[in-house]
Amino acid sequence: MWQKVIFLILIFFCSNALSNEKYFLMLKNSKVNVRMGPGLDYPVKFIYNKKYLPLRVIDKKENFRKVIDHKKNSGWIHISQLKKVNSVIVLSKRILFKKPTFNSKPIANIESGRLFVLKKCKKDWCEVSSLNYTGWINMDNVWGKD
Repeated sequence: MWQKVIFLILIFFCSNALSNEKYFLMLKNSKVNVRMGPGLDYPVKFIYNKKYLPLRVIDKKENFRKVIDHKKNSGWIHISQLKKVNSVIVLSKRILFKKPTFNSKPIANIESGRLFVLKKCKKDWCEVSSLNYTGWINMDNVWGKD
């Protein structure tokens, strides 16, 4: 009997730990309201104007997600304005390469803060694209992918 009780307690705590896990989503639209609290009754704190911006989800309540961005701004966004992440922001200067290796031909110098859409990944490298470039970056020190 006590084994069943312990088993149920373990399931409860494990499921709570999984539901509180932090993960990334990105903005679905180019204009998204960020609110002070988890509801449409709360005032707008600020507005994001960057489609595909990756955000870390740090809490959730009903249809709202509390998010934080790479600059530590946080607030609540309705889930309809978010989707599965497939973008990253480079947090330090980088070189974009033709192939997924440091020995490959460099394509461009990338400044910190540049947003890229992910195309595919291999180990520690991802093929990315932006308005002007397509190539491979090493995934160290990027925001949007764990």
